[in-house]
Amino acid sequence: MPAPFFPTTRFTAATAPGGLPLLGHALALLRRPHDFVAGLPAHGDLVRLRLGPLHAYVVCHPELVRRLLTEDRVFDKGGPLLDKAREVFGNGLATCPAADHRRQRRLLQPAFHRDRLPGYAAGMADEIAGTTAPWRDGDLIDVPATMHRLTTAVTARCLFAAHERAGKLPVHASMDAVTRGVGRRVLLPLPGADRLPTPGNRRFRRARRDLREITRRLVADHRATGTDRHDLLSVLLAATDEDGRGLSAAEIHEQVVTFLLAGTEATAATLSWAWTLLAANPAVRERLHAELDTVLDGRPARHEDLPALPLTARIVSETLRLYPPPWILSRTATADTELGGHHLPAGATLLVSPYLLHRRADLFPRPDRFDPDRWLTTASPAPGTYTPFGLGARRCIGDAFGTTEAVLAIATIAARWTITPTPGRPVRPARSASLAPRPFTATLTRRAR
Repeated sequence: MPAPFFPTTRFTAATAPGGLPLLGHALALLRRPHDFVAGLPAHGDLVRLRLGPLHAYVVCHPELVRRLLTEDRVFDKGGPLLDKAREVFGNGLATCPAADHRRQRRLLQPAFHRDRLPGYAAGMADEIAGTTAPWRDGDLIDVPATMHRLTTAVTARCLFAAHERAGKLPVHASMDAVTRGVGRRVLLPLPGADRLPTPGNRRFRRARRDLREITRRLVADHRATGTDRHDLLSVLLAATDEDGRGLSAAEIHEQVVTFLLAGTEATAATLSWAWTLLAANPAVRERLHAELDTVLDGRPARHEDLPALPLTARIVSETLRLYPPPWILSRTATADTELGGHHLPAGATLLVSPYLLHRRADLFPRPDRFDPDRWLTTASPAPGTYTPFGLGARRCIGDAFGTTEAVLAIATIAARWTITPTPGRPVRPARSASLAPRPFTATLTRRAR
């Protein structure tokens, strides 16, 4: 095991203050989830919470986070967030336990080999062009919805070779209802709350049914052609393990839903936040325009342009630091163990928040400031400090895909357009399993180079 990057003689443990009878800290987490979580390091390195009847430990120190995310046999996927997410993803790559993960990762890895990125990038460029083609100077757009349509089209084209069907499938509405539903269930884990006949629960159940129908149609369309389209779905349908076993229909469904959601939600949220940050920081935006005018000269960005777009890439890294889409993760102790010198019983629920880590002033000076240039000197942060894609064997398999898409989208769009959020309407995070912004509008202004 590598030596700790943050040696200390003792990690502190405490119980978060302010718990209420019966509810514990659930109400504070529901009302202001991000602020509440970001304030927990002030109380200790391992902070205990009560969420209704559930007890959980929030891991606040980066060295303990490194251990938690890399020792996946001891700290396996589990806990309230995973339990609720499995209602949608089943036993897909993002939610399966360690015992299944190695097999699944090996079967899916060919779809994300670096040699495929140039081909994917070409499809990304086409979809970015298609999304922005109808834009007109002075148009008012719903930014999150527009970015979601863009990333949905990219995912459908690159991973499921189905771009011609993307606009006909109710993917956007279904995924929005699912992520919000999972978020509510995680933040308010009270017994029976998810079974109440509320409008939100009804939307969640309907969206799950819609997603199942979407995946059925994608698979049926793919099987009808009988050809290898060099996409994720082709890999899923042809994959066999060392025993010659392929994936069952249920397993294929779970993987398709996993990548539909993961391939759209995270990048759409990152792009939406990036436009708000650039609008609030005109000096950075001017430097971005200068880079794009020099490299692109008015044309769309291509894969071969990536090495010449370092500021654009740093903008993506800094946006992911401030607004990491998977803002909270959960694990379960598989046996009696210890973390930071403190005993944890088997079955203990542990929570990790990239949002919390990325807002620690001792790790990132002036953490609330949007400063892409911090990555000039922090290009390789110590494990456990910067975790928008997770860590260890469970690191996101599509991290390079997502960052490539984000860089190409920002470069191509910002080279031609300025996106200005509507004044007087602060953009705030949604209460969701993904750290996406609430709907907001912005004005498009065509750039005169």
